[in-house]
Amino acid sequence: MALLEFKNIGIRGIAGAVPKTVINNYEYTEHFPAEDVKDIVDKVGIYERRFADDATCASDLCYHAAEKLISDLEIDKSEIDVLVFVSQTGDYRMPATAIILQDRLGLNKNTIAFDVNLGCSGFVYGLSIVYNFMQQAGLRKALLLDGETRSRVYSPKDRKTAFLFGDGGVAAIIDKDEAYGQSWFSLNSDGARSSLIKMDAGGYRNPSTPETLKEKVVDDYGNIRTDEHGYMNGADVFNFVLAEIPKDIKKTFKFAEKTTADPDFFVFHQANKYMNDYLQKKLKLENEKVPASVSKFGNTSSVSIPLTIVSELQGKLNGSKELFLCGFGVGMSWASAILKTQDCHVSDLVEV
Repeated sequence: MALLEFKNIGIRGIAGAVPKTVINNYEYTEHFPAEDVKDIVDKVGIYERRFADDATCASDLCYHAAEKLISDLEIDKSEIDVLVFVSQTGDYRMPATAIILQDRLGLNKNTIAFDVNLGCSGFVYGLSIVYNFMQQAGLRKALLLDGETRSRVYSPKDRKTAFLFGDGGVAAIIDKDEAYGQSWFSLNSDGARSSLIKMDAGGYRNPSTPETLKEKVVDDYGNIRTDEHGYMNGADVFNFVLAEIPKDIKKTFKFAEKTTADPDFFVFHQANKYMNDYLQKKLKLENEKVPASVSKFGNTSSVSIPLTIVSELQGKLNGSKELFLCGFGVGMSWASAILKTQDCHVSDLVEV
């Protein structure tokens, strides 16, 4: 049972960056009739998203978020000993994007830097990795970067995914302070469900070829994509959430010897409004305890939890606050955490 516990490690501050380009989902009608689009948008509750231009990568969004946060907190960059970059849309297959960012941000060569290839659970997983490192006596500060350009992953001609995903990047500084107290994590994975959200080609198992790049009709509804586009079986993903997430939430609170009445805020992965409403109702949570950003940024995969903190909790993390975080999706992979913040700085959202 992958249950982890840490003491006196926490998030000092957090910042986010999103592309300037706003996509109005009701007007995203190039490939589908307007009435069909309205039905889909009304159902998923995603009205706007941000799309990066061709020259902007996830790392660029994270870079701008990191520079904003480091400036706001007046961080001495020489004190950053760890840099972890969470993404499934990195700059290159190699080298690791984290190492490129180490140089671009002007961090010293002694920095521990590496990538984590995870989707919707990635921010919570990334936190657990960084918290593990920060238990070492010699490490002072860690920089957790989490970015995605999911708008490039899915086909605009596949109505199952065309209206869901957006782009964004975040940065968080993690350090040590007795005020943080204890934190608890639950980490999980199930590769038997790997086909629920997947890209079939473009990797080393099925390399890119002219055939894998050819568009084709993939179902009776006329949805079109290539083998190098992502796809998602939404009904089975929802069944996965029903089966695993409430159970994991219960397990995490039991491990921490806490109840759902304790946290000040519950920040869930922003998959769509329907799924978030289900979890809120299942846990009987008050609206003001469950911030949501899915309506204006869409599903940004691993970025959605920290982006929701930046966009919805600025000015609300003064003093001591307890957060419950829960991410779930591609893998399948899911993770929950209960952690405390102390005067956590939340920077203004940056537009790139």
